[in-house]
Amino acid sequence: MSEEIVSTPHHRQISDGGFRAALFGLMDGLVTNVSLILGFAGANPGHNIVRLAGLAGLVSGAFSMGSGEYLSMRAQKELYGYEIDVERRALAAEPELERQELRDIFIGRGIDAELAERLSTDLMRDPDLALRTHTREELGVDPSATGSPWIAAISSFLFFSVGALIPLLPWIVVGSGNVMWWSVGLAGVSIVFIGAAVGHFTRRGIIYSALRALIIMGLASVVTFGVGYLVGVG
Repeated sequence: MSEEIVSTPHHRQISDGGFRAALFGLMDGLVTNVSLILGFAGANPGHNIVRLAGLAGLVSGAFSMGSGEYLSMRAQKELYGYEIDVERRALAAEPELERQELRDIFIGRGIDAELAERLSTDLMRDPDLALRTHTREELGVDPSATGSPWIAAISSFLFFSVGALIPLLPWIVVGSGNVMWWSVGLAGVSIVFIGAAVGHFTRRGIIYSALRALIIMGLASVVTFGVGYLVGVG
């Protein structure tokens, strides 16, 4: 008689903020810089001016994204740290009150009162487990997974740079002339692949995610090109 083995799903580690920052940075760099480049190209100021604008958008955007991610993640981590310390002091000062609070949370989640009593009592015997349980139940935070500001900042900086470089490449490789359609083509193909990858990882549908990303980038590009065209170099 063969034994059936049931495997449990493997969950990816995304709590450090790096995956979110990398994905957001890549898409933001691509959409932001292709829109900026097309806005300048619409005004028809010349090849060198468009290239300079794209380079400026890449550098300034990468540093802005990286520093913004670091500051926001650092502030979030410090806020979580403060609230976790408050909970830690409360557990040390009033353990019975905290145990009753945990019991009431379990009961509120539908657990039988007698079982909730036993669970809360057992959990409070281990200070670290009690702290993790309280912070997860009350704050929705895992003390061991509050994110890494440096990982988020570096990921955002690097991937924004990669995304912003894609529509800029034709203007760098070609020394003169209008290569706008090459820029549009590279950006369009890239955003489709990125959107499809997002759909694969999030299980929301590859085609849906790819088309959504392409439409959003297309709208942003059309608007900025139109503004540049109407304003012109004058």
